[in-house]
Amino acid sequence: MVEEEDGLVLPAAALAEAKALLRAADAGEDALIAELLESAALLCERFTGQALLARGFRETIGGAATDWRRSRGWHRLGRSPVRAITLVEAIDGGGAAVALAPADYAIDLDSNGDGWVRPAAPAARLRVRFEAGMAAEWPVLPAPLRHGILRLAAHLYTFRTDAGAVAEPPAAVTALWRPYRRLRLG
Repeated sequence: MVEEEDGLVLPAAALAEAKALLRAADAGEDALIAELLESAALLCERFTGQALLARGFRETIGGAATDWRRSRGWHRLGRSPVRAITLVEAIDGGGAAVALAPADYAIDLDSNGDGWVRPAAPAARLRVRFEAGMAAEWPVLPAPLRHGILRLAAHLYTFRTDAGAVAEPPAAVTALWRPYRRLRLG
């Protein structure tokens, strides 16, 4: 199970860009626009299957139903693109976590941005802390992703009183995001 340690936080520059697109000079709706912008960014992450801005994640691997013959092999982390794997811990039966020595596991970051962990010996459960995200900052995020997020936030803002109008992102938005979409089989 993957958990975010640090939530997605969009900078003030993103809000300024959204306000410029909406031509909203009044600060009275900043909170609403920021909320719609965050929702649009999270929808972009779900659509693309990738974390947008770099932040920390934690994933627990293993459990009672784990087949360790298979899990002694490589385990792919659930979020990508992984920038760094910072800590691997063994979790004992009581739930206490103990950091593993580097000799007790192997890690790999592949060219697709996937992070991989392989325990050297079977353990009940592992907890892996890692950083994932396409870009460190909003301005470095690829322009089609940024523009799609801004356009979706504008769409949500425009049709906020018509619940039926926002069932799916507009085709223009998904067309911007589609080249960055990563699908996984099984």
